[in-house]
Amino acid sequence: MLEGGFELPRRGEARRAGREVLRDSIFVQLRDDILRGRFSRGESLVELKLASQYGVSRTPIREAIRQLEIEGLVRYLPNRGVVVEGITTQDVEDIFVIREHLEGLVARWAAARVTPEELKKLHEVLELQEFYVAKDDVHQITVLDTEFHRLLLEASKSKSLRYALGSMLDYVEQARLRSLSVPGRIHDSVREHKSILEAVEAGDSEEAARLIAKHMKNARNNLLRFVTEQEKKDNSHEDS
Repeated sequence: MLEGGFELPRRGEARRAGREVLRDSIFVQLRDDILRGRFSRGESLVELKLASQYGVSRTPIREAIRQLEIEGLVRYLPNRGVVVEGITTQDVEDIFVIREHLEGLVARWAAARVTPEELKKLHEVLELQEFYVAKDDVHQITVLDTEFHRLLLEASKSKSLRYALGSMLDYVEQARLRSLSVPGRIHDSVREHKSILEAVEAGDSEEAARLIAKHMKNARNNLLRFVTEQEKKDNSHEDS
């Protein structure tokens, strides 16, 4: 025990804590790589190969894969081992139905609670989106799209909504990136953001909620078209 009553962690406890940090770090990296499409749906995940790729032993890889299986992002197949499940059409449908309801609350409460500083940040993001639309930079627009919704979420001043919506944006990030590549969608999305921001700035909670629900439906339909086409391609590869 140290002076003042502080006690150093025991060696075993420190080692165990270090393993948990490493396990969590590998899980986050693997999860992000799956969600961002770096591993294709149906691709096998080999522990030894992943351990070499991430520069760790097989143990944190094995533990991360177990957690990914719980989340439904990978599954075990007889004679094939662990394969990537990824995001399916049903996942996208479910996530956006949930988001449509929750984002309505976000917009409604943001319109009532937003601060001048938050409005300034939202306008800055919208201006940047318009700038990158002119350049057809889909990647930057997708990053800014996420930031726009994150700022609205912050403006709602709701911890519960932040908790409920936090991971959903991660789950559809890669699909959104690709779906925004559909001709015309980036222009429509930015126009929709502009209308939502105008309603929030005017303090019109009902209109803000209505517009963001419409925005979610449009985004969902666009995503579903993309994911459906992707699944057809994946299935054709599996059949060949």
